Amino acid sequence: MPRDTCDSIQVDSLLDGADADWDRFVEGRPEGTFFHLSGWKAVIEESFGHRCHYLRARQGGEIVGVLPLTHVRGRIFGNSLFSNGFCVYGGPLAATPAALAALDQAAIALARELGVERIEYRLRAPLHPDWPCNSETYVTFRKTIEADPEKAMLAIPRKQRAMVRKGIKEGLASDVDAGVDRLYPLYAESLRNLGTPVVGRRYFECLKSIFANASEVVTIVKDGQPLSSVISFFFRDEVLPYYGGGSAAARSYAANDFMYWEVMRRACEQGLHLFDFGRSKVGTGSFAFKKHWGFEPEPLHYEHFLLRLDEVPEINPLNPKYALMVATWKRLPLVVANTLGPLIARELA
Repeated sequence: MPRDTCDSIQVDSLLDGADADWDRFVEGRPEGTFFHLSGWKAVIEESFGHRCHYLRARQGGEIVGVLPLTHVRGRIFGNSLFSNGFCVYGGPLAATPAALAALDQAAIALARELGVERIEYRLRAPLHPDWPCNSETYVTFRKTIEADPEKAMLAIPRKQRAMVRKGIKEGLASDVDAGVDRLYPLYAESLRNLGTPVVGRRYFECLKSIFANASEVVTIVKDGQPLSSVISFFFRDEVLPYYGGGSAAARSYAANDFMYWEVMRRACEQGLHLFDFGRSKVGTGSFAFKKHWGFEPEPLHYEHFLLRLDEVPEINPLNPKYALMVATWKRLPLVVANTLGPLIARELA
């Protein structure tokens, strides 16, 4: 049944998982992203048990807009709708201003029905000048890459190129893994070291399964020992290394530097043209690392519609409110962090 209407536009909810018409619309919009794809609904619902409401605007039987929403009701971080949950981009994707207005109207009605405190749109470009917007905390790094791997290597700034060459001289090699058996423990160790709870392994398994034809796990090894690993996603002509991590030994061999080079090199050989280095918080080590590769930060605009709050909550590890928790988490034994982490991380959408 239609959820709401705006003029002749009807908005309903996507009931099943992957939807070919939805994905064709996303892929045909210049502002569409991998994180708008319908497969995320199954990933999030199966991994975390959160209810997803994927709103679809139609006009004359044709899709004119989509809005993937994840409902996270948590005891620690509140009750919110995110577009898109566990993703760095999202928000409404609309062909016309009327379609955008219809999606917004339906989202707000849904938020009131669910009793949520806020809606958060994660945007690369702002859409609502009258909504509270955080454009200072997060940036993304995107850059066109050379088709020739040798030219792509030379395009990396000299100091960072030297780190990649160090990994090559150390005899590092890359494997393409069919699953996440080596990726997950390396990623979990890295997050513990940063003081951040890790999501459950089931999430990674769902990502690799549902996006089987649009993902790749690259693991860096030395003498057969895995040092670092990353899962990348593919969308149109873009590659997005998304979740990556390394062991304590990775730094001494420049394994993380070599890992991202291997993702870039493989992307060149596959004819991809854009490398999306993903989101970082301003002023962090991740932010500096990506700048060293010659990428320039682009601000992300996280817009909020507040229903039961007076101001936008600052839920990120840089908030002094969480300093003690972060410091404590860094000291936890890995087995404890990996056991407790998924219980908390499922709220960190």
